[in-house]
Parts: sequence; structure tokens; C-alpha cells
Amino acid sequence: MTDNSWSIAVTRFGYGHRPSAAPVGSPKAWLRQQIDGYDSRPVALADLPGSQLVARQFGAFRKLRNDDEDTKRTARRALRGRLRDAIGARIELAVHTSSPFTERLVHFWANHFAISTEKPGAGPLAGSFESEVIRPNIFGRFSDMLKAVESHPAMLIYLDQAQSIGPNSRRAKAAAQRGRPRAGLNENLAREILELHTLGVRSGYTQSDVTEFAKALTGHTVPVLRRGSNAAGREGADRTYAFVARLHEPGSKTVLGTTYREEGAREAIRILDDLAANPATARHIATKLARHFSTDEPPASLVNRLEESFLKTGGNLRAVTLSLIDAPEVWQTKRQKFLTPWEWSIASLRAIDTDQFEPMQARRVMINLGQDLWKPGSPAGFDDKTSAWAAPEALHRRVEAAQTIGRLGSRHDARTLGPLLYADAWSKNSATAVARAESPAQAMALMLASPEAMWR
Repeated sequence: MTDNSWSIAVTRFGYGHRPSAAPVGSPKAWLRQQIDGYDSRPVALADLPGSQLVARQFGAFRKLRNDDEDTKRTARRALRGRLRDAIGARIELAVHTSSPFTERLVHFWANHFAISTEKPGAGPLAGSFESEVIRPNIFGRFSDMLKAVESHPAMLIYLDQAQSIGPNSRRAKAAAQRGRPRAGLNENLAREILELHTLGVRSGYTQSDVTEFAKALTGHTVPVLRRGSNAAGREGADRTYAFVARLHEPGSKTVLGTTYREEGAREAIRILDDLAANPATARHIATKLARHFSTDEPPASLVNRLEESFLKTGGNLRAVTLSLIDAPEVWQTKRQKFLTPWEWSIASLRAIDTDQFEPMQARRVMINLGQDLWKPGSPAGFDDKTSAWAAPEALHRRVEAAQTIGRLGSRHDARTLGPLLYADAWSKNSATAVARAESPAQAMALMLASPEAMWR
């Protein structure tokens, strides 16, 4: 542990200091207390609707084909309001939380299992997806989080699983008998589970594995979104998630050399459990965690430590997290992780320590900086490397954003706040620039735009 370990703890593991809520005790004890006292259902999110209500609302909207435009416009506005409320609550929670480490972990795992609001139907469900399958599982077993994620309507909609039908399923054969085109198999979810959620790229799986896994996933769907009164038969037609047997591809499936006998919903569950226990998954998860909490090119010793913990405990994420905070590699003094727009914006709002901000204004700042919430552009999630965020134009936009946030924090004296927030990383150049500012707002903007405020 170093003399500035508190600065490391609040910036590398959290979202920076809030001057009015300084943590106490030792840094590691502070992090462990957040793990032990973790609340998966924070009050700030209590009023957000669950996926059942939102998915049904979206299902009803999709059926408004012949209704007047005013009705459609009202329904569309209501769905957008669901997303706006979830974004506002997420920003408020991150800015004011007294448990920033656990919030960072929530956001890490939500980005690992990324969905995008650009996909119709997935956007309004983004808040419930995070609340229902990410937050309850960040200290549980990885296999449980994996299975919860892959059966949530947000993920099923985002990666087109809700439309996937076994080519030889009862539903497909019935359609063929009526002269309709044979329904198609969609491989998106299967591919991203293998490539992004579990094993990782270049881990040895083949196109055949993707196809066979996609067949095993058929039947896991969102019945309430399926068009037609009998589209899902009688099997949970009014539900937001169900296994619908008549959509499922019959026969055994072979994935990664293991043959899974035909047993309906259990096929995909067994495959997911085996993927969660695969050594390649342990390596993939360990590497991403190490990169997020250390450097863009994480030390092999740290990756090995986390991988070993994952394998030894059967993917117990609490144990892996404890191994992370005990690793000497993550307590190195040098700041080597460039803050993403989300991280920098939240850290800046925490730094000015004010309630006088509008969450949607904060969101507009993030959009201008290139990172809208739950909108990563691909299933791979937002990039975690410096090269993705440190281009000259991006830095210029941060300076402009610092001016906006600086005005909100002008009641503070940045000359004394800088050394408090950034400890011994606070340089003479930054201190001099802040001291020469022409106004408190300009001084705060210079502090937030300083190199010390950009790295963790």
C-alpha cells in the first residue's frame, strides 16, 4: 500500500471524491465494507418499472399498426420516457452513492453484457435489465448472472433471439404446411455469448458450434412480442419471457465437442453452465477485469491471479472481487487508465459536490463526449482503452464540458479542492493554472480539465 492509497481507492475503484462525504478507515476496509453491505436494490431505482410492465407496453405499441398517429405518438413518447427515467436514476445514483466501488462493478458488468438503446424494444428495457439481472448477481456466481442475462427480454430482443425459430420445429413445419416460408434460425445471441460473454475471440469455437448453440437456444423467446394470436401457442403467450417448445429445434446438439441430448429448455442451460466453467471464460473475464482496474495492457500476474480465483471458486464473483482488491498490481501509484466520458462526467459532478444539476443535462454532456448511456454501438460494449477516448477532438470537447460543469461548482475554491481530490498527483502546473484563473468558475473548469482529472 502506498501513502496515496486513498486517492487510488476513490479514483481507480470508484468515481472520485465527494468533498462532503470523505470515506473513513483504511482504503481496503472501505472497499470490503461496500461488498459486505451491498444493496442490490438501491432506493434511487425503486420507482422504476420492471421488465414485465415495459415489455408488455412495447408489445402493445407494436400492435398499433392501424391506429391513428396521435395514439402511436403517445405510446412512443411513453416508451421513451421509460428510458429517460432510467438514465436519470442511474446518473443520480452514480453521482451521490456512498458505495462507488460497487456501482463501478455494476457498470462494468452491464458493459460486459452490453445491450443498446438503438434496438427498438431494448431501449425501454435497459434500466430493468441492469436492475434485474446485473445488480443482483455482481457478487454471486458468474453462471447465475450469465443465465439471467441470456433469458432477459432486453437481451433476447437486442440480439434477435426473440425472432429465432428452429428450422425443423413444430412451428416451422406448421408454417410450411400452410405454404408460408420456413422460419429462420438466428445465430446472433449464440455467437455473442461465445465471443463476448464467455470464451472470448480466438478461443477455439467454430461456426458449427455457433449454429448448434443457436439451435439449442430456440424456444427461449419473448412471447408478448410475437405477432399473431397463436404465434407462441398457449405456452406463456402473455409473458415477457418463456420457453416455447413448439419453436424449439428438435434433436441433440453438439457444442465444443460435447453432445447435449434433446431436453427442451434444459439444453441451453446446460451449455451456459459448461461455458461458465470453461477455462477460456475464466481467462476472458480475468483479462477484462484486470484491464479495467489496472492498465490497458494488464500485468500477466494480475490476470493469472484473477483467473485462478475464478476457477478455484467456480466463478464466485465475490471471491474474484476480493482477489482484485488484494492484488498489489492494482495499487500501483501511477495513474494509467484514461477515464471514459461516463467516468469523467460522473467524477466531475462528484467533485463539485452539488445537487444543482439536471441528469438530462449530464447526459447531454456524455452524448457530446461520445458515450450515451446504454448505447455502445455494438454488442462488444464501450471500449475500455485509452485510444478510444483520448483523441485531440475528444479532449477539446472535455475542456468545453469542464466549463459547463465548472460553472455549477463555482462556489468551491478549486485551489484547495485540487490537492484534496487528486492528492500527490496534483502537479505544480495545474496548481498554477488554477491559481491564475480569472473567476471561480474558470478555476473549477481548469481543475476538471487538468491531466490529473482525466486519469485514474
